[in-house]
Amino acid sequence: MRVGLIGLGRMGSAIAERLGEVGIVVTGWDIDPARGAGGIVRAGSPGEVAARSDVIASIITEDGGVRGLWHGAGGFDGTDITGKLFIEMSTLQPATVRTLAAHAAGRGAVYLDSPVLGSIPTARAGQLTALVGGDDASVARARALLEHLTAKIEHIGPTGSGAVMKLVINNMMGSYLQILSESLMLGESQGLSLERMIGVIGESINASPWFQFKRPALLGQDSPMTLDVRTLRKDLLAVAATAAVAGVPTPVAVTTAASLSAAVQAGLGGQDCSALVAFLRAEMPQRW
Repeated sequence: MRVGLIGLGRMGSAIAERLGEVGIVVTGWDIDPARGAGGIVRAGSPGEVAARSDVIASIITEDGGVRGLWHGAGGFDGTDITGKLFIEMSTLQPATVRTLAAHAAGRGAVYLDSPVLGSIPTARAGQLTALVGGDDASVARARALLEHLTAKIEHIGPTGSGAVMKLVINNMMGSYLQILSESLMLGESQGLSLERMIGVIGESINASPWFQFKRPALLGQDSPMTLDVRTLRKDLLAVAATAAVAGVPTPVAVTTAASLSAAVQAGLGGQDCSALVAFLRAEMPQRW
């Protein structure tokens, strides 16, 4: 199996390292030539990655960039992709996924959505969860690669279903950050200390695994980077856009997207998403 990987940022590099550890040679490309772990066979363009590979996984930041992999200069559209399998691991709007899947099918290729749950250490350990959308036969074909990266492969449903599921989860995470910020502000306004509140929340039914993992960060201590503020904002905007088309009200997602946008404007876009809590606690009382 010849494997290509598009996107060599933090998560892409961790995936490449994992594949290298299990003996898979990866042909890789990133818009920034300086990115990427050692051991990757470098390609000059997305199209070159596709030409050299049977299975092409991509994990980049946003919908426009993914569309550019296909339609841009040096993209997949300039390469014969007949019979190739594309596994889209980026977090995208479902409409983008469905459009690209139809485009790939028209050119004789298969395109699955398979965003993942997990962090950088999870990827390096091959313990991600894949949220896959596609038909049974194509998902079965994708398992040959995904099984090296995951502890669990969830076949959610037809094309686009994996993307929807990832937005459901990231919407909940973003909304949790928003309500956690508001709750801590309420407590502080009544004289409660941050440390005491974090400690008590950690013993309550509201202490999610994410909360426990991020307790040091919420207390201003060093913590591993997971998802940055800018990327979470992109995901919440995707939630709002997808919901608007479907006629589903998402007032909390819209509020959270506005909070994340304010944090990006304040220069926090590259920080871990948990930074939103400290930002709102510091800024919102002054703005109201």
